Amino acid sequence: MGWDIPVDNYCERIDATFWSEPLNALTNAAFIIAALAATIRYRRADLRDTYLVFLISIVALIGAGSFAFHTLATRGAVLLDVVPITVFVYGYLLLALRRFFDLKTISAVLALAAFLGASAALSALTPRNFLNGSSDYLPPLAALYVVGVLAPHDGAQRGVLMAALIFTVSLFFRTIDSAVCGAFPLGTHFVWHVLNAIVLYVLLITAIDARGAQINRAKSGEGLTAS
Repeated sequence: MGWDIPVDNYCERIDATFWSEPLNALTNAAFIIAALAATIRYRRADLRDTYLVFLISIVALIGAGSFAFHTLATRGAVLLDVVPITVFVYGYLLLALRRFFDLKTISAVLALAAFLGASAALSALTPRNFLNGSSDYLPPLAALYVVGVLAPHDGAQRGVLMAALIFTVSLFFRTIDSAVCGAFPLGTHFVWHVLNAIVLYVLLITAIDARGAQINRAKSGEGLTAS
């Protein structure tokens, strides 16, 4: 397949050298910062939740994988970029279905499978150059708005809708990267990184706070029952 074939997808890159996308590469530190900040929030909440730790770890991997892609810039390195992102998208949606909507595991998995199928169909039907290659992110964007609007818990609604709005702006900057090359040679993809790190942080703390609230409600219920 030619995993070592160079790719040139972004305005900032001008050749195949390692540091040809310094801004796109270095702004991936935002994901590491987001993961560290979410870890602090998680520890302060005094939770014991393996799934949340897993999602926080994936955000750190997103930063590392994207850094590798924007420096190595090969077909093989693309996987280091897209796999952690895909895992987070489906992993967080599963969390939302189970914890925000209180769906049973089988119902949540079926809903997740339906979303995966719809996303794959859209990807297959959409030209790769549509929206500068950003069309694959439209299903996750739609999912954020749907979850944000329909989530029965107020805290989850606010957090997910905030993430959806920021992600909308972020997607705009990803889409216009090639179009602004003539006027702004650095492009706008680095803005996508910074805003997405904020999106992921907002989603993580929303999940952390929702879990903490759920545990507190359960404890309050036990106290009332005991009294």
